[in-house]
This record gives sequence, C-alpha cells and structure tokens, in this order.
Amino acid sequence: MTTTVEQNAVRDALDLDLGAASTIAVAAGVVACLIVLVRTPWRFARNVVTIVHEAGHALVALMAGRRLQGITLHSDTSGVTVSRGKPSGPGMVLTTLAGYPAPALLGLGFAALVSADRLSAVLGVAAALLLGVLVLVRNAYGVLSVLLSALVLGAVALGAGPELQAAFVSLMTWFLLFGAVRPVTELVGKRRRGAARDSDADQLARLTGVPAAVWLLVLGVLAVSCLVVGGMLLIEPAVAPATAGPG
Repeated sequence: MTTTVEQNAVRDALDLDLGAASTIAVAAGVVACLIVLVRTPWRFARNVVTIVHEAGHALVALMAGRRLQGITLHSDTSGVTVSRGKPSGPGMVLTTLAGYPAPALLGLGFAALVSADRLSAVLGVAAALLLGVLVLVRNAYGVLSVLLSALVLGAVALGAGPELQAAFVSLMTWFLLFGAVRPVTELVGKRRRGAARDSDADQLARLTGVPAAVWLLVLGVLAVSCLVVGGMLLIEPAVAPATAGPG
C-alpha cells in the first residue's frame, strides 16, 4: 500500500518537473523571440531558417518527381535549390511554395513532439534534415553552415544533460516558429521597395496567375498560424498547472 508520505513525495517531484518545464518553455520562447527581432543575432541565426527553407524546396521537389541538382547557401543568408523537370504544373507550384512554410511546419511538428515529451525524436529529425541537406549542398559556405549546425546539434545530443537538451530543443522549436514569420515580413518590405521581384511569391504568381500579394498573405497566415498553435503546445506545461483542478 502506498503511504501518504510516498504520495506526497511523488507529487512534489511532479511539481518540480512541471515547474522546470514551464520555466524552460517560457525562457526559451523569450530568447528565441529576441534572436529573431534583434538584428545582429538574427543575421547569423537566419542561416538555420535558410537551411530549412531550402530543405523544404528539395523535399517537395523529390516528392513531386523532380530531379534535384543541388542546394546553394549564400553568406547573405539567401539560398537556391535547383531541380529539373516540367517547368510548370502542380509539381513545380508545390516545389516553389514549399520553402517559406517549411520552418513553420517543422517548428509545429517539433512542438507536437515536445508536447508529447519526445525530445530525442526532435533531435533525430533535425540530424536527418542536416544530413540530407549536406549531401545536396554544392558550395563551400553551404557546407560550412550545415556542418556548424550539425556540430552544435551533436554536442547537445551527445554531451548535454536532460535539462540542457530540453532547453535546446525548446529554443530550436521556438526559433523555427518565430523565424518563419520574419522572412515573410522582410519579403513584403523588399517588394514594396521594388526589390525581390523574382521571389518565391512572384514565381508562384507567374506559375498560377494568382497575384504575388495573395501568395504573401497565404504564407503570412500559415506562418502565424503555426506560431500560435505551436506556441500553445510549447507553453502548455506553464498554463496546465494553473488551469488544472484539484486532484
């Protein structure tokens, strides 16, 4: 029979776990938001968003039956994924569309895994993504960017304790969610200044006949929706104790 003392000990341990998870979730969200909003850290961290962006193009191109030629990542955090196939049609539209939503959708998927307490799965998916991009990268800067990202990921996965891993995974997930929104807003600003006329949105406009402004709206709504839903999943440990009734 479980004694009252044992029950209280278990309850106290759970409260500590919930408290740690809540602190990690909130702190990681604040840090990720600052990284995205502040110019200097964003300039470097944006490379991660670009890697995921180009991985999205590449994955959908493969799924659409196109032949991948390679990925190029530039020091200005832009990138290009080249594939061969029919220059129009659904496959090309989906391939072009896939880039901007990729970080948001990956962040949402990671948030679901974090909510299910599957941190190792998040690290495994991230490692597989980096390996896939590394195989496809065709320039030195791109290889360096992917290897540095893989080095950080490997150090955390192999050398960090559970709490540090949880903090890193939460930070990475929040960063993908916040980091998916800023490139869309940046693209809107560039197009208002008459720049970036060959962006994904403009290519989609030429492929579909739907104005680029509409595609930008779609991309923006999708990114913000993923941020809201993913954020709710991530902060669930913080709000659950306050909303849960007495057991």
